[in-house]
Amino acid sequence: MMSPEKILAQYWGFSEFRTPQKEIITAVLEQKDVITLLPTGGGKSLCFQVPALVKEGTCLVISPLIALMQDQVENLKKLHIKAVTIPSGNSPDEIITLFDNIKFGNVKFLYISPERLQSPLIQEKLKEVNLNLVAIDEAHCISEWGHDFRPSYRNIKILRDINATVSFIALTATANKRVLKDIEDNLELKNVKIFRKSFSRKNLAYQVFKIEDKLQRLLQIFTKTKSPAIVYVNSRKKTEEIANFLNANKFKSSFYHAGLSKIKKQISFDNWMTEKTPIIVATNAFGMGIDKANVGLVIHYNLPFSVENYVQETGRAGRNNKKSFAALLYNEHDILMFKEQLQKSLPTIAEIKEIHKKLYQYFRIANGEIAETSFDFNILEFSKKYNFSVLKTDAVLKIISNYGIIELTDNYNKKSTLKFTTHHSSILKFGEKNQSLKTFIGVLLRTYGGLFENEIKIDEFFIAKKARITSKKVIENLKKLQDLEFVEYIPVKAASSLLFLVPREDNITINRFSKDMKQFLLQKSRKAKDLVSFIKNDTLCRSKQLLSYFDENTSEKCGICDVCLSEVKMIEEEDLSKKIMALLKVEKMLTSKEISDSLNSNEQEILIHLRNLLALNKVILNHQNKFQNK
Repeated sequence: MMSPEKILAQYWGFSEFRTPQKEIITAVLEQKDVITLLPTGGGKSLCFQVPALVKEGTCLVISPLIALMQDQVENLKKLHIKAVTIPSGNSPDEIITLFDNIKFGNVKFLYISPERLQSPLIQEKLKEVNLNLVAIDEAHCISEWGHDFRPSYRNIKILRDINATVSFIALTATANKRVLKDIEDNLELKNVKIFRKSFSRKNLAYQVFKIEDKLQRLLQIFTKTKSPAIVYVNSRKKTEEIANFLNANKFKSSFYHAGLSKIKKQISFDNWMTEKTPIIVATNAFGMGIDKANVGLVIHYNLPFSVENYVQETGRAGRNNKKSFAALLYNEHDILMFKEQLQKSLPTIAEIKEIHKKLYQYFRIANGEIAETSFDFNILEFSKKYNFSVLKTDAVLKIISNYGIIELTDNYNKKSTLKFTTHHSSILKFGEKNQSLKTFIGVLLRTYGGLFENEIKIDEFFIAKKARITSKKVIENLKKLQDLEFVEYIPVKAASSLLFLVPREDNITINRFSKDMKQFLLQKSRKAKDLVSFIKNDTLCRSKQLLSYFDENTSEKCGICDVCLSEVKMIEEEDLSKKIMALLKVEKMLTSKEISDSLNSNEQEILIHLRNLLALNKVILNHQNKFQNK
């Protein structure tokens, strides 16, 4: 049996563990149940990967994000460590074959979502696997008090019935005492050891700027700061717009969001990692599992979703322990829009019941029935038919999916792409000769800009609405234009797939979960209020605010956040005013120039203080145009 240190050196090339990785690994190897709370960048993955490689058997990893699972599997494979995940849509025969490969192929890691774990077939097949450890990543999802509650996480304890002796390690980067207690109780952890690393980041300056012209402030920041940076924004469109703006101003930038193709994501990521483009503008889809030590700056151009998200995202800066900056830019309009967006995206229980009921009606499923197969699903068509807000429908779909009522494929809001491959004049001439397509081409050109320069994301249903034809006819027309080599049309590979997991019982189904759903929605609202309070509180050290949020109390101020620096400036200003008055006490009468020379200070700054002292009636300006104490 290899030691943890040898495993670390052989696969990851490190000579020693970070604190408290070694202690965590030792506890896991002693068969203890463990909860690990390490801030972003604290090296959580090694805490289960190393002991799993030391021990015989397979480590089962529960993870909430398909993309993150795939990334971790790929990273392990690059290290020549056998790892697999169970792709969605696998048939029972494919699942059986996959488990045979796990049993007989020395697979060390099996990654699975908590929803897939609920499958009776997968539960049965897991009984045949020699599990050496169960790792629950993003374990805060277990708790309804966490910032990203997923009810399916609360059923992970079924593994206790499958294998009563296997030990658990629950890992998270963001949890307070209440969430940690919820994790311990729900997973039925025994002889649990809890490892917590302080959220204090002494090298990270949290700075919140209330500002109207954010683009100009970006230019100011990047003129001063040359280190690699991440700029977080709240929409896919903004990633490209702001990256283009920065590039136009000679700051090399790329952009990243979930809607990019795998190749484009990789190119953006590689360009940023190699610092060909040191700035990356991204949605919060960027960052999970990424470890770049020399990121010196994380900017939130738009508000993050919660304090937990803010801490996770800012935590990607300064991992090399050098001074780094987390800058959040906001104005009152941002706060207003944030609150409005929250209201629009938080459905009531009545709205959840209505949208849930209409889903069954939409696919003509009778009361008491359950559909055996999945359905193609278009959220825009469905929302339009029943006059629902798309934003609220999207929120409801995620909620009822989390509660195991339906299963939705990840691409239900992905888009097809279109690009014209011929010259503008050629397509117009073609339209003149083909009247049946002329109107359709006109609609395309009026609806989407940049079709001749870039691949543009399109929505066939929206085009159909604008052109007053069916979406089927839109697809036919686009394929016709592609056959004529006028366009490059890449339809989304599959329509959204929706599978009903329970029989239709309408309100009875929702009533079963309504209490938990209400708590979940209330928590969402509270988290939003907590974030706004943090942003607006400019009287208490930012670091102290964040530590208090995660149940860490400290009397020590960071000294480098915007609040602390403002206090220092005020003290310095008070000291300068006192120095001016003390000087005038000795010299009696002096000009502003004489005062600045005596105190070795900038005359403009001295004048500001003198005006303030005049306003406070502490000094006067005499007939000789000299200042003196009153």
